[in-house]
Amino acid sequence: MRLENDDIRKIVNGDEFAFNRFMEHYSSRLYHYAFALLGQKEPAEEIVSDVFFEVWKNRKDLEQINNMDAWIQTITYRKAISFLRKETGKCDLLFDEIGEFIFDPVQSPDEEMISKEEIARINEAIQQLPPKCKHVFFLAKVDGLPYKDIADILNISVKTINNHIAFALEEIAKNLNLVLRKK
Repeated sequence: MRLENDDIRKIVNGDEFAFNRFMEHYSSRLYHYAFALLGQKEPAEEIVSDVFFEVWKNRKDLEQINNMDAWIQTITYRKAISFLRKETGKCDLLFDEIGEFIFDPVQSPDEEMISKEEIARINEAIQQLPPKCKHVFFLAKVDGLPYKDIADILNISVKTINNHIAFALEEIAKNLNLVLRKK
């Protein structure tokens, strides 16, 4: 399902059916992202619900948003950080202090081209990445966000994003080569 500008216009005008389509479009992705940050089902569900409440409250401004994916991801990230701050009691929790990032296994739409065993090896290689690197990799390669948007969401530089992605790809390739050599 793809959201059209017309859907956004309808949401701005208070159309609840269009908003339901909006929620259907984003809910799964945002839940997986929140769960990856928090590692807890109920708080992740609450955060996604809060995100949609925030979107509905600010619906009049939706047409001014250039990149809806990045904007909604940023809201989710900030709400997850707020939750973690409350849980840990740290007021200055930053990207560098996020604990484990739980990366759901990647599902391949090209099952015929990539075997389940290869998918499992790729997922295992991804799981071996450090949490922050895994987080950046998730946003860039799974959610497909531009590096600039990721930098804005995480409040780190584009150069740092590039470094995380380069490291991730290098480590995944190394990990896959090691697995292949063992066979």
